[in-house]
Amino acid sequence: MTFIRRMDHFTVVTDKLDDTRAFYEMLGLKVGPRPDFPVPGLWLYTAGRAVLHLVAVGKMPQPRRGALDHMAFYGEDIAATLALLRSKRIRYRLVRAPRPFSTWQVFFEDPNGVEVEVDFDPQESVPPHLKDGDAAAT
Repeated sequence: MTFIRRMDHFTVVTDKLDDTRAFYEMLGLKVGPRPDFPVPGLWLYTAGRAVLHLVAVGKMPQPRRGALDHMAFYGEDIAATLALLRSKRIRYRLVRAPRPFSTWQVFFEDPNGVEVEVDFDPQESVPPHLKDGDAAAT
């Protein structure tokens, strides 16, 4: 029997709530309803689902919890996404997953140092001038 049906959400603990909210809104997530938890924070939605929970703290806990390597989303319009990251001077790494999938993968960090991955259909094309994510920071 399979108990897990799908990924529900990720939680990011942050001492930079406003910056983190703006970062994920820039990527298209929208702030939506959240239960009345006794700690401040936000829930960010896409396609009617709360996929990212932000928990605000005055100071980051030491040591930091967990071993989550990164969070991944599926996106569309890789050229516009890379252009947006470049315009915001966000360094990114563009990778092509091995065959047979050949998915485009874009990796970058949020304001808290959390690695974010956005995957794109392998049929999308990447303009040559957007293939170098280090150029975003120059």
